Amino acid sequence: MRYEEIRREIDAGTAARTLPAWAGRVLDDVAAGRSPVPALRHPLGFVCLPVERDGDFGVCLHIWTPEVRPAPSTTSLVHCHSWDLLSFVLYGTVRNVRMDIRTNTDEEPAEATQQIFEVVSQGDVDELRATGRAVQYSPGRSSAHRTGESYTLPAGVFHTTLIEDGKEAATVALGRQTPGGGDLSLGPLDTPTHRVHRSRSDHADTVRALRSSARSIATAHPSRVWAPSAPDPAGKAR
Repeated sequence: MRYEEIRREIDAGTAARTLPAWAGRVLDDVAAGRSPVPALRHPLGFVCLPVERDGDFGVCLHIWTPEVRPAPSTTSLVHCHSWDLLSFVLYGTVRNVRMDIRTNTDEEPAEATQQIFEVVSQGDVDELRATGRAVQYSPGRSSAHRTGESYTLPAGVFHTTLIEDGKEAATVALGRQTPGGGDLSLGPLDTPTHRVHRSRSDHADTVRALRSSARSIATAHPSRVWAPSAPDPAGKAR
């Protein structure tokens, strides 16, 4: 399934009947080595499988799991996208907390605690460019989204994403690039421009995480006909 087809399923309210089986097969294929899609440790705390990149459109599977050690973050988890996000929750509870951002140009001067970084990505390298734009932020409106639900976040909205109820979750994430926007992150005032390489976790840890996620999808959506493959006694996929 590609971006437009997945979006139609979500818009029509039929995603719960189709996306779990598709996502489970993607995870099975990556875990078994049948797919070239990489499983990358994302600095925002999840495993990212970039399934599709086509011009302004993208599809990823995002998996929050204790099976894979999180990638270290050099800034913070507060960020905004250059693209409109539409996500479907395969399992777990995802909470998005929007952030109220204040700068010294507002009517009431703010005591700046962070600066804005522009994130420019090429391949598996993220360059975080310190802009020197100092800001202060505080939590604003939040919303929780559970298994089988979808949610949107427009480009340019600073937020952070939290996983509730056991700290495990997975989503199908659709991104549509918007003109003139940028990927931004908040970080310490004294941190300079730097580069971060996105990395893969230990192969065995990744395979366990993907197979565990496939089983969680099957448990959360038991009515579909697809079932995840299981390892044989030697630990290999059947």
